[in-house]
Amino acid sequence: MNILDKAKSYVENLFKDKLSSVYFYHNFIHTSFAVSKAEEIIKHTGISDAEREKIILALWFHDVGFTDCNAEGHEKRSAELMKDFLLKEHYPQDYIEEVYQLILSTEKYYQPQNISEKIMKDADFSHFASPSYHDTSEALRKEWELTGGTCFSNDEWNELNIDFLKNKHRYFTDYAIEHWEPLKMKNVKKLEKKLNKEEKQNKDKEAEKKDPKSDRSVDTLFRVTLNNHTRLSDIADSKANILLSVNAIIISVCLSVLVPKLDTPKNVHLIIPTFLLLFSSVLTIVFAILSTKPNVTKTHFTQDDVARRKVNLLFFGNFHQMLFDDYQNSMRDMLKDREYIYDSMIKDLYFLGKVLDRKYKLLSITYTIFMAGIIISVLAFGYAFLSL
Repeated sequence: MNILDKAKSYVENLFKDKLSSVYFYHNFIHTSFAVSKAEEIIKHTGISDAEREKIILALWFHDVGFTDCNAEGHEKRSAELMKDFLLKEHYPQDYIEEVYQLILSTEKYYQPQNISEKIMKDADFSHFASPSYHDTSEALRKEWELTGGTCFSNDEWNELNIDFLKNKHRYFTDYAIEHWEPLKMKNVKKLEKKLNKEEKQNKDKEAEKKDPKSDRSVDTLFRVTLNNHTRLSDIADSKANILLSVNAIIISVCLSVLVPKLDTPKNVHLIIPTFLLLFSSVLTIVFAILSTKPNVTKTHFTQDDVARRKVNLLFFGNFHQMLFDDYQNSMRDMLKDREYIYDSMIKDLYFLGKVLDRKYKLLSITYTIFMAGIIISVLAFGYAFLSL
């Protein structure tokens, strides 16, 4: 296996094992795309095979710094991981330093100094000329929201992209200028058209409202808080699933290996430790299941309760009992009243918080049972062997 294949395999496994799932843009898909685009430029540029190898190596590693869950300074962390990799492959220091500098050249506002750095920059930003630019842009937007808490409205995001593509970004290689720049400008025109359309829609909506004031920060607060609640719930479920898997394995091993041997006189001393281990594992599984068990409250209410806004129409446990026509009319009434919407969202967040509180309390008990059970079982096994 050559060094480029080794680098690809290493980076793919690193992303798979260590990259957070919130990185919807800076991941192995983006890295592979950048590598393929660099190869496209290199085919039309007089680059030696040795220089090509350095460029492709640098591109495989240029975003692995995101595995540390921090975008700030990721280029330097990426370069350090590349350095460790090449040192293990016994590459000379001067070669490593050249690849190191190529990775640093992908910093957002860095001006490339040679053709290799120009290829790096153009390949890294090649998605600006892609037909799927909109999807890529939305992936980056979602990633920023989940990692930095930076939320943008559609207008803000489109304006930010238009400004960057038109005024702050340019391609450097002759190939990219000739073939990608026109495609990039097509994407800019699409964004401008979309922005104008959304601005017109927003103006029409504002004209219909009695209250012209709109507090976007409140909407952002609800969005970010709901995202945080969802992520915390996912984390709790993931931890519970880990405990379920581990203890299922322990029980399987005990039942298949230890328990069948307990009927012989020489293994009588292992009966108590074995059943202590089994009991603690079963108890851990019970509490892990309780922590992930859905807890849906079903509220009975009348149409008068809906009219008096005592029902949360955003929670399926309430509206699934309603007829569609009643639900549709109630939702239309709610959409006309921002205060009613906010009250419903507040209720939703509050009860989500109560569910999270229950999950994490049960999860804490589960971990305590698991830890205590393992310790007691190990001590019991130790005592059983020493007492022989």
